[in-house]
Amino acid sequence: MKTNFAFNLVDWRGPHQAAARKLPLTTALLCGVLCGLPSWAQPAGASESRIAQVTLYPGSATVERVAKVAAGTRKFTFTCLPAGLDVPSLSVTADPSVRLGELATLNEEREANPACAGTMLDARIRELEDKKALLAAETDALTLVTGYLKGLSPTDDTASGARVGTDPKNLAAVSDVLRRTGQDALTRQHQLKRQQEELDRTLKPLLAERSRVLAGRTRVVSVSVTLDAPREAELRLSYQINGPGWAPSYRALLDSRNNTLKLERQAQVAQTTGEDWLGVPMRLSTGQPRRGTTGPQPYPWRIGIAEPQPVALAKMQARPAAAPAPMRKLEAQDGAAQAPSFDVSVFNSTFATEFAVPQRIDVPSSGQRVTLALGAQEAAVTLLTRTSPLQDASAWLVAELPQPDGVWPSGALQLYRDGAYVGADTLRSATKGTLALSFGRDELVSVRVEPQKDMRGSTGFVGTRAERTVERAYTVENRHHTPINLQVLEASPVSIDEKVTVDNKFAPPPETALWNEQPGVVQWRTRLDAGKTARFTAHYAISYPKDAQLQ
Repeated sequence: MKTNFAFNLVDWRGPHQAAARKLPLTTALLCGVLCGLPSWAQPAGASESRIAQVTLYPGSATVERVAKVAAGTRKFTFTCLPAGLDVPSLSVTADPSVRLGELATLNEEREANPACAGTMLDARIRELEDKKALLAAETDALTLVTGYLKGLSPTDDTASGARVGTDPKNLAAVSDVLRRTGQDALTRQHQLKRQQEELDRTLKPLLAERSRVLAGRTRVVSVSVTLDAPREAELRLSYQINGPGWAPSYRALLDSRNNTLKLERQAQVAQTTGEDWLGVPMRLSTGQPRRGTTGPQPYPWRIGIAEPQPVALAKMQARPAAAPAPMRKLEAQDGAAQAPSFDVSVFNSTFATEFAVPQRIDVPSSGQRVTLALGAQEAAVTLLTRTSPLQDASAWLVAELPQPDGVWPSGALQLYRDGAYVGADTLRSATKGTLALSFGRDELVSVRVEPQKDMRGSTGFVGTRAERTVERAYTVENRHHTPINLQVLEASPVSIDEKVTVDNKFAPPPETALWNEQPGVVQWRTRLDAGKTARFTAHYAISYPKDAQLQ
């Protein structure tokens, strides 16, 4: 008589999904060993201190860390800091009761410090690997079960070559038990295979990300602080690091029926510093600490007689080669920081403006872009239809509004008209306190350009001067059911030589010949009723010396 050792095993999936089932002894023992292993915690390298705040600039960041020190502490070390931090920018402060001494930094290989060898993904990866091991153990146990069932088959030979006898009365019952037991075992094997495939799909990107993170963090920095803490206190470390960046972006939502505009302000943040910013308070600043703090100074304008070229060339060759500028080395170091590709030239404000993010955010050190909302403003707008017929015989819907309060650096702009996306543009600085945003073509306004008339002749005493006459004409039709504010722009000739004169005639008279303070840009602006047509003409008479050639 064979003995089958088995006992009830509670499923590893948890008490809420506990399911008791019979498993062979080998499987139960293996599961017991695996389930008894201790759990792995996250790396302890940065657990002694936490990031209290990050102030992000275009191309750099200031990170502030805080640590608790016990009474009687004589030395504290901030470990696992990014290797790209700017050592001269290190600053340590503490509570008034703490006296601070010297500061020491150590740049070392990550593997040399066991506390920094792991990543934030290790705990999740080990958890999934443990689940895979349990599934593999159960699969092996089911393989033993199916093998054992095959050994119970009435048609199999025994070890001595004789067949196992089966009572015909019990044959049907035995066959039914074997069939159901075998079917359950094979079905469970298939389910385990699917679960293993799902775990592999989850593990693969985690393993790839861990490899990428470790490849980019080969070195770490430790900062040791000598101190005298008579009681428990807080120790704060601040450092600058190059590479991170943020860029502004905007969304403009126009309601053409109510003549209102909602302007949403956003920021795109990314960093590859080597340390993950998880659940940190963040400030965004338009300041640029990496730029110079002093403007250029004027030099005397020295005027003399130029030396003959051979003598000047000989003096130049005799001079010693100039030493390379220190700034070149700094720029090379900055380029090696793998900074996200942000166009920092758009931040040209005279004074820095900071934006405090109300919630704690996560910015992993993988270059992933995180979009943050910086608030929105609503304003009434003036809608107008703008056309520049000579450049493009089309009409465009433009919304004008006063410059919003606060600092709005130039950045990417997404445009929506009555809930529909119309395209992307760049938010630029306002002109004379007015911000103009274009919301795509106005297809219900027709613009027609008449053939240009260009004639040449001569004037003056016995034909000493040449004259060129240019005539242009445009027709605009409003096909809307409501009136529109029409703006027509025309580029008129402007003389830059006293020998060239220009005589301009416009019909109807334009509102200005200095649109946006640009000489020669003429603007007509009128209200055009529904179904009406307006015609605009420009006549230019250009006179210049007959023997000269116009540019």
